[in-house]
Amino acid sequence: MLVTLVIYLFISVKFDFTSRSCFPGHDGEYAGSWALFQEAGLVEKLRFPGVIGCIDGTHIPIIAPSVNEGDYVNRKSFHSINVQIICDAANIITNVEAKWPGSVHDSQIFRECTLSTKFGHGEFTGYLLGDRGYPCLPYLLTPYSDPEPGPQQRYNLAHCRTRARVEMTIGMLKARFQCLQRLRVTPERACDIIVACVILHNIATIRGEHCPSEPNISSDPNHEHPDPPTDIQDGSAVRDTICHNHFF
Repeated sequence: MLVTLVIYLFISVKFDFTSRSCFPGHDGEYAGSWALFQEAGLVEKLRFPGVIGCIDGTHIPIIAPSVNEGDYVNRKSFHSINVQIICDAANIITNVEAKWPGSVHDSQIFRECTLSTKFGHGEFTGYLLGDRGYPCLPYLLTPYSDPEPGPQQRYNLAHCRTRARVEMTIGMLKARFQCLQRLRVTPERACDIIVACVILHNIATIRGEHCPSEPNISSDPNHEHPDPPTDIQDGSAVRDTICHNHFF
């Protein structure tokens, strides 16, 4: 099995599977990321400015582990690994966090990841787009929860259409690797397999390999997006500025 070969290869060189990143893109260029996301806009008024990635979580089902079993039960009452995925407009997964039990909230995974710290230190120029499962931050923009007619609705529409790229990317990943429908291994090995699949997905995408089936870009049936825990959501001013400058 190719995934197994990849795992053994990287274990042999002491590869850290839990977190992989080539953010903001596999070419490392902001301009390329911006341009690709701009092209994703269907018309000028629906082009979201300054996007360098789209973020989402996805639950990968696993069998019940023998240790800390309750930690892996998610909100839908099955055992899983909650995997954070960030992609670019070319469906390349530029960052993956695969080490968290299913009970952990998406917002906590992002808050504790290295990439979040780098954004907080101003190391990146541009925005991530996330759903309402994340707090609205100056560098992670979410939709308006109750948009007013006009600019806020246009902002939400552009946000939704742009952020759909990560849902498509997750769909492609799962279509290519059916093993991700349910992993019958320990949580530690499950995380290894998930990241190995991400690496192979990126190689296939860069090479232009055909995806075995048309990915379903609707919401992941295994993933809910509950409101984030009460945090300081200090990205509202940035969101309002973008809404005013680009969607009036």
